[in-house]
Amino acid sequence: MSDLTELDPEDKKIITLARSVRARNGVAEGAAVRDETGRTYVAGSVELESLRLTALQTAVAMAVASGAKGLEAAAVVSEAPEPAGADLAAVRDLGGAGTPLLLAGPDGALRVRAEAH
Repeated sequence: MSDLTELDPEDKKIITLARSVRARNGVAEGAAVRDETGRTYVAGSVELESLRLTALQTAVAMAVASGAKGLEAAAVVSEAPEPAGADLAAVRDLGGAGTPLLLAGPDGALRVRAEAH
């Protein structure tokens, strides 16, 4: 396990943003992505009767809807022990193979640094 002190400042930022949206909205997970221009998009999970999206899927959708052409990095804050396959797929779709996905616990401790394949 790692903590935020071992991360690049921009990666710390997206984990912090993901933690804050999770806490503020009272959702199971929060996510943030950084696009190719450095803009960030933050979202919580969506659980409607007719629509279910992970927080990361929502953040990626927001980035695409805002005109992003790629991702530099993504972060998810969750109780999950590993990144969801759907999250890795969403990061790969916009960021390409090798884009880092940081999974942190609710305390902000980095659990996994994965790359979209």
